Amino acid sequence: MAKTLSMTDEQLVKAYVKGDNEAFDTLLKRHQERIFNYILRIIKNEDIANDIFQETFVKAILTIKQGRYTENGKFPAWISRIAHNLIIDYYRQEKSENLQSADLDDVDVLNRKELCEETIEDVIITDQIREDVKYLIKELPHLQREVLKMRYYQNLSFKEIAEITGVSINTALGRMRYAILNLRRLASEKDIILTV
Repeated sequence: MAKTLSMTDEQLVKAYVKGDNEAFDTLLKRHQERIFNYILRIIKNEDIANDIFQETFVKAILTIKQGRYTENGKFPAWISRIAHNLIIDYYRQEKSENLQSADLDDVDVLNRKELCEETIEDVIITDQIREDVKYLIKELPHLQREVLKMRYYQNLSFKEIAEITGVSINTALGRMRYAILNLRRLASEKDIILTV
């Protein structure tokens, strides 16, 4: 164990892939308190937080073992993202279990989610999606990122984007198309869900 303590997270992941289970134990010990406290702060129920915590590391193990972990020197951010996606999954499941059928006689037809204001879960999920999108946009090539920001954040037309960047409208449209395709690919690779 002393040998693994001085290793970086990325070195530990590589060692674990090669069959060194002690390496993963070190990763777990290194990050468990921060991840568990993060989950508990949002969930506010120790038993459920424990379940999500365990599921987080099980998912991490499976992803690493399947060779789908991409080394980028950001293991803490990656494991936190898994935890957060599982928290979102938990709230979605809770929401769907709490929906009642309007066919029942004793149910108020006006007691419907779409007529209610946003819940704290909705706010958390929406905020996380925004953060995920910002994170993914930073991963795009510069020219694609530039067009996407001009279109969605500055609300410019493709004609205006073409004039500002000194390219044809078709080139601006092409960059936007590739930006969207790359966002989808990155979200899939990083197990990020971008829908409520």
